[in-house]
Amino acid sequence: MSIKRRINDDLKVALKSGDKRRLEVLRMLKARMLEAEVGLRSAKGRDYEVSDEEATQVMAAYAKQRRDSIESYRKGGREELALEEEAELGIVQEYLPKQLSAEKVRAVVKAAIAESGASSPKDLGAVMKLVMPKLKGAADGKLVSQIAAELLAPR
Repeated sequence: MSIKRRINDDLKVALKSGDKRRLEVLRMLKARMLEAEVGLRSAKGRDYEVSDEEATQVMAAYAKQRRDSIESYRKGGREELALEEEAELGIVQEYLPKQLSAEKVRAVVKAAIAESGASSPKDLGAVMKLVMPKLKGAADGKLVSQIAAELLAPR
């Protein structure tokens, strides 16, 4: 079952059960996917629907916005809003690939550093180009960047 179909089915269940938060998040995800489809239709045809990979990218972007909001709310001392955002993020993460641990991300980054021959922080871009396609939605780009920068930092 495609991600888009799963979200539609879960949206119906949330509507029937009265789960307002889940319903709101699923509607937002559905709207974001529709937005992506409309944007791609000019290039790919009138009846184009997003693939699971494209849907994952849309959801990963939405999850990143939630993480950024959580961070901003916490910095501003708005814990109640941060908790609401965390609940929304939890729902989105149900549809994203399982996130890799920092240790597994570190292993992928180390392999990319070896593969690219990177030796200084200036090579961060080359390492990120190798790593991000391999991790596709399975790790937050901010975490990957932090680990890569740490491993490339002069000792």
